[in-house]
Amino acid sequence: MDAAFFRGWLTEAASAVDAEADRLTELDSAIGDADHGTNMRRGFTAVVTAVGEQRPASPGAVLALAGRTLVSTVGGASGPLYGTLLRRTGKALGEAPEVGPAELASALRAGVDAVSRLGGAAPGDKTMLDALVPAVAALGEGLEAASAAAERGAEATVPMRARKGRASYLGERSVGHQDPGAASSALLLAALARTGRQGGGPAPDTGEVRDG
Repeated sequence: MDAAFFRGWLTEAASAVDAEADRLTELDSAIGDADHGTNMRRGFTAVVTAVGEQRPASPGAVLALAGRTLVSTVGGASGPLYGTLLRRTGKALGEAPEVGPAELASALRAGVDAVSRLGGAAPGDKTMLDALVPAVAALGEGLEAASAAAERGAEATVPMRARKGRASYLGERSVGHQDPGAASSALLLAALARTGRQGGGPAPDTGEVRDG
């Protein structure tokens, strides 16, 4: 997986966020500020522009640029959290021109750990981590498995009581609503899996990298 693969992932992610922005905002209107979809759409539109214009030469540089762009363009908590996720993942990948499944899994784990430290959250708190942590754990089985784990994790936030973020102020009233950050995280993992199907990535059964 080279820089082009990661640019493709971000482009696919931006398309998914754009298509689902209204749903994300609807989810956020129930337990947040009703701006998650709008913020994510603005941020990932800016990311696609930035990586397209600057065309970083390595996967790590692509993600680092994406993270910086999100921090500078997305308001609220989403910018710092998603920015940290991508920047820390990019830093962990280093300057290698291509990375394999094991490197990606390790780097994403570092990114998720950084998000946990920044937000002071853990799985079960009804946050984006409820999608990201199981996705990273499943990456060894392939991108499709990671995407499925993220989707299950996002759905599992519905009966949870929020313990972090603005939603935590609602107490029991946060129960019965899907966390918007977990939902958008699942979108990003689904976009990663689609990118793997379209242009190369870890094969779901062997973990090998196909050409493309």
